[in-house]
Amino acid sequence: MIIKGLLPMSIEHRDDTGARFGMWLFLYTEVILFSGLFILYSVGLAKFPQQFAEASHKLNIYFGTINTLVLLTSSLTIALAITAIQKNKIKLTLNLCFVTIFLAIVFLINKYFEWSAEIGHGIYPGSEHLAEMGPGITAFFNLYYFTAGLHGFHILIGGTLIAVVATLIAKGKVTSDRYTLLENSALYWHLVDLVWIFLFPLYYLIL
Repeated sequence: MIIKGLLPMSIEHRDDTGARFGMWLFLYTEVILFSGLFILYSVGLAKFPQQFAEASHKLNIYFGTINTLVLLTSSLTIALAITAIQKNKIKLTLNLCFVTIFLAIVFLINKYFEWSAEIGHGIYPGSEHLAEMGPGITAFFNLYYFTAGLHGFHILIGGTLIAVVATLIAKGKVTSDRYTLLENSALYWHLVDLVWIFLFPLYYLIL
C-alpha cells in the first residue's frame, strides 16, 4: 500500500509537481510518527536516566557504527543516482541504485546478527531476564526494539521502492526527462537515513 501510494497510477500521464508534493506530505506524516517515539524516549530518559545509560552500554556500538556508515554511504549513492540520470547515464544510474539496495540488505543483515546476539543473551521484550533488570532497562529495550524494528521495516520498504524504480529505469519509463519517481524514492531513503542518525546516538551513545 505504501509503495502504491508513492508511485503514480500512470507513468506516461503524471503530475510531477503533485507527485513531489504528495511525497513531502507523506514524509511529514513519517516525521510525526518517529517524533512521537522520540518523545516517549525523552520521557523514559528523564524518568530513568541511570538505567537508560546502563541499558545503552549493553548494545554493541560496533554494529551501530557500521550500520551508520552503511546508511550514510547509501545516501550518497542514491543522490549520485539522481545526478547520473539527469546526465542520461542510465547504466551508471542503475548501478548506483543497485549499490543502494545492496547497502540496505547489508544494514538488515547486520541488524539481524546484532539482534540475534542480544536475544541470545536473553535481552528482548517479554523475557524474564530483561524483567529482572528493572523497569528502566525494560522500558529502554522495549522502545529500542520497537523503534529500531519500525526503522528496519522502513529500510525494507525503501529498498523495495528503489528496486521498483530501477526496474522502471531499465524499461525506459523513468528517464532523464522524467525522473520524479527516482527523486521521490531518494527523498524517502534520505528520511530513513536521517531517522537512524537520531537513533544511533540516542540508543548507543548514552554516557
